[in-house]
Amino acid sequence: MNEPRAVHPSRWATATWPLGAHLRRSSGTTTFAVAAPAATRVTLEFFPEATGADAHASIVMVQGADGVWRAEVNHARHGTLYGFRVWGRNWSYDPAWKPGSAAGFLTDRDADLNHFNPNKVLFDPYAREVTHNPMSQAVLDAGADRGVFGSGPVPWRGRPGREADTARYAPKGVVIEDTTRTGTHPRHPEEDNAIYEAHVKNLTLHPSSTRLGELLANTRGFQGLPNIPDHLRGTYAGAALMAPYLRALGMTVIELLPVHETDSDQVGAHNGTTNHWGYQTLAFFAPNRDYSSDKSLGGPTREFKQMVHAFHDAGIEVFLDVVYNHSAEGGNWGGDLDSAGFTTLGGFATTEYYALTSSGGLIDGATGTSNQTNFSSPLTCDLVLDSLRHWHDTMGVDGFRFDLAPVLGRRPNAAEADDWVAQRRFFSNHPLLDAVAQLAAENNIEVIAEAWDLWGYEVGNFPSGWGEWNGRFRDAMRAFSKGDGNTDDFMAFFNGDYLHFNDNDGPQKSINFVTAHDGFTMFDLVSYNAKNNDQPYPFGPSDGGSDNNLSWDSGGKKSLRRTRWRNLWLLTFLARGVPMIVSGDEYGRSQNGNNNPWSLNTVGIWNNWAQAASASPSKLPVDPGQPELPGYHHIVGTMKGEPPVNQLLVFARYVAQLRRTQATFRQRTWGEMTRGGPDVSYVYFGTDLNDPPRPGDRQLAVAIDSGVSGGDDFWILVNMYDQPARFDLSEWTESPASHDWVRIIDTAPWAEPEGNAWPKESGLHVAGEYTVEPWSIVVLQAPPTRRPEAPGNLWGRGGGVQMDRWGIPHLRGRLDEAFERIRRSFVRTAPDAPPPDQPGPDAAGATPPA
Repeated sequence: MNEPRAVHPSRWATATWPLGAHLRRSSGTTTFAVAAPAATRVTLEFFPEATGADAHASIVMVQGADGVWRAEVNHARHGTLYGFRVWGRNWSYDPAWKPGSAAGFLTDRDADLNHFNPNKVLFDPYAREVTHNPMSQAVLDAGADRGVFGSGPVPWRGRPGREADTARYAPKGVVIEDTTRTGTHPRHPEEDNAIYEAHVKNLTLHPSSTRLGELLANTRGFQGLPNIPDHLRGTYAGAALMAPYLRALGMTVIELLPVHETDSDQVGAHNGTTNHWGYQTLAFFAPNRDYSSDKSLGGPTREFKQMVHAFHDAGIEVFLDVVYNHSAEGGNWGGDLDSAGFTTLGGFATTEYYALTSSGGLIDGATGTSNQTNFSSPLTCDLVLDSLRHWHDTMGVDGFRFDLAPVLGRRPNAAEADDWVAQRRFFSNHPLLDAVAQLAAENNIEVIAEAWDLWGYEVGNFPSGWGEWNGRFRDAMRAFSKGDGNTDDFMAFFNGDYLHFNDNDGPQKSINFVTAHDGFTMFDLVSYNAKNNDQPYPFGPSDGGSDNNLSWDSGGKKSLRRTRWRNLWLLTFLARGVPMIVSGDEYGRSQNGNNNPWSLNTVGIWNNWAQAASASPSKLPVDPGQPELPGYHHIVGTMKGEPPVNQLLVFARYVAQLRRTQATFRQRTWGEMTRGGPDVSYVYFGTDLNDPPRPGDRQLAVAIDSGVSGGDDFWILVNMYDQPARFDLSEWTESPASHDWVRIIDTAPWAEPEGNAWPKESGLHVAGEYTVEPWSIVVLQAPPTRRPEAPGNLWGRGGGVQMDRWGIPHLRGRLDEAFERIRRSFVRTAPDAPPPDQPGPDAAGATPPA
């Protein structure tokens, strides 16, 4: 094996090749570049093994005017392992220095608070793969522990940590050459999307996945699915085999929890102590090696791209949850500002990559996880943009969801370091946010913000082009569906949240969800009044989790839980905007009430696909191979209908496919405020369809006028009250034509044996009154009959109410006149509903918490 050697070093100072390691195919050489503007010396080292070996070649790099250190090297092709040593003004180069010595040491930080230490081998922030992480068993096997990475005065094995050489233990970058194709991007219009949020491991690691095809063979629409081979469980390759399932369900996007290399002791099916979800990013360009069945150098890259190709072939887009707001480098050790455990970013340019206190402390103010990144720095902004380009251009990814995205819109250097009021300011015009939006527009990439962090709630404040998780939709639907009677909020957010998204591209920028990975599952939301995180393996214990869940246990009544689950699923998919659900919600997955299992890589948290084929999913064992484990709480009950079908899954597919096939629910515009406009309009009525709903009403109707969309018209009849609701469907006598209404959905328990849904061709024809059972929703469908040249008042006898540009309800067709906010004081026939903060008892006599 030839050792790497320098090529044309006289050219390095003026070179412009990009950051990272890149093969030059014409010459067969590899260029290396790393940013360390304040460093005084950088060496590039090559290693024969990931751990247990010293470098077999070392090359002194040259710094260019741009602050980037570069080298061009021969014999450094695919699979080459490399790392860096860095000196600075705090640690000058001394020819007497050797790994593990203090020669040249002056202080642990330079005058600008950078931590430079040549004893700490660093891996390339732009590495396409990383050999291992600092919490890996490989570090222990090589004779060290995590403490070896600590710098500064904090001791390790009797000496200051700064003197501990990490060459034999540090993660190494891997040179990657790979030509695997990722297929053709499906590029669905954003408004057509339905997002399925999933964890790579959780998706297929449960033993039941090896029988996926067998289990769902009798469930309509899911025939012909593959079984997941045992050796592919919990891997990219295993996830790829789920593509036909997602297509059958009616989803267009799989959004994966973080797949960047992370710092974790979770390995395979082994439950470690922390960070199962992967929100501690170690390397922003490298796929997580633990998620690959192929652990060889280059294996994770190849397998990830093959997974993307499989989803693309099925018409499924791949989004990634990305974490740029902080890194996994661990903060200051032992409370000592001179100590840190940098293995990459911080060792090259602490002050460029991280937001610091005035004394140089690593902060966690907005993230709660330390190592908050510094987006006043062009270097950090470029890291984000370059990472996004790599995952799109090379790895085939279609879109990104940004964890704690407001951090990317802050400018730490624009205020005094310890002025926490000023530090919290969010800049919606931040150059990085605009650059991400521009990158997305130019490359047909979708970008979605989690628009809140510990310092602020910025839903609706991101620049045009950004989609956003709509936490207001989540809260409004959760509250209204348990009887809180927040009628105005329900109307505003079911209509696509015009107030917060009207200055963006359309309602498709509102990502509508009622559950996400960090919270209750959808069935737990209707089954527990409070989180239940302090429970034994395999459902706990785990810390954290919100105490404000807007959940209700449905009075302990299992049939009501199933009804309320159907309501939440239905509202998510029929609301204006883009629906997102969590993997397993479609069949009633439960975590026994744990609303924050971030650290749990256990059989209780993985998707149990046997439940998807069972009429009594919560009565199944967590793992038949471990009968001694605590079981699922029996919260679902036994569904009515022919076993072994899970009627929740059947219903979920019906609703998702309804949205997929009906243009009415997939629009880029809000409805017109005048009558008879061409756009799809959501118009709200009380039960008699004559007047708008009153604040606090828990029984209302939504007329969805298809305009000229090519879709059908719909009535959504909503009853979030414990008494039946009678809706008078006799159409307005002056309407130009009458609808032939057909009932296609009724979420009430009585309809469960029939799946709560019917094909339009065989549905019940409805005219006159229709009674909606307590806590239920009914959907009626009809071909449009309204002629644009003869618009009427829709189908109610009154004008109804619609949300205006401020999210305030106004009488339809009368926006040009001054109207007060709808606060109806007259009395009409309706159940005597209690005030919205005092929900009445349900049919079982239970009272949902406000």
